[in-house]
Amino acid sequence: MNFFKILRRSILKTSAITEKNIQMHLRWKYTILTAYFAPIITILMPIIVLNKFFEFNTEFGPWTAQNYIVFIFIGYIIMLLRRLVNEIPAELRREKFYKTLSALIVAPFNRFYLLIGYLLSELFMISIPVIIFFVLIFLFYPISFFTILFVISLVIGISLIFAGMGFIIGIFAVSNENIWSIMGFIINLVFWASCVTYPYDLFPNEIKIFINFNPIYFIIDILRWTWIENDIILTITQHPIHIFVFIIFLIIVPIVGVYIFNLIYKKFGISGY
Repeated sequence: MNFFKILRRSILKTSAITEKNIQMHLRWKYTILTAYFAPIITILMPIIVLNKFFEFNTEFGPWTAQNYIVFIFIGYIIMLLRRLVNEIPAELRREKFYKTLSALIVAPFNRFYLLIGYLLSELFMISIPVIIFFVLIFLFYPISFFTILFVISLVIGISLIFAGMGFIIGIFAVSNENIWSIMGFIINLVFWASCVTYPYDLFPNEIKIFINFNPIYFIIDILRWTWIENDIILTITQHPIHIFVFIIFLIIVPIVGVYIFNLIYKKFGISGY
């Protein structure tokens, strides 16, 4: 009975955070539309460039004229999911501006509820374009039902990893803006070298060395491999490093995110206005 009470309380607290954040987002409808269309503009250039290469039967690793649309459209979805890294700090700063953050943090409130609440609200806000692009990818490159389920689980896992990253950056955004700026630059560099819009084999060897040490690349790449291979067992056995990195970050990043959030808040509190 106690378990169900705890579960019910957890759901209520998380849903309250989620509902509040969704209502806050809906106040700026044009901002939402911009967030949907900005990644489309970003993927137009790689579509043009790669299409020109493919006219000469060029291949970049597994990516060919037949399946590169999978690469590009998943890149769009990843850019939407990346909003979690940027929007969670923005949400925390809004809470700080409206002077509601202090009350929320000081209250006997598990930070995991806060993290999951932000995660669910952001996923809700991007759900429409994500679903549309998933359907488009499926129409161009169909996969089995079980692969679809695995892909969805990977997307949820990536979302949780990005949310954990956003939570870490978020506490610095409201506690120490100098460190927040540095972390923002580092995150931009990491995503730049994670092959979101251009294939790994297109980069020179000097950049590939950096990419090979970039865990975000492996986390994104396993999603693409899963789709084009359309065989879960094959994907797991052929890409063990990808799976290992994904699982480790899925476990560690949210936990570390909450731990760092609590640690930094105790040390610095909320600074500024």
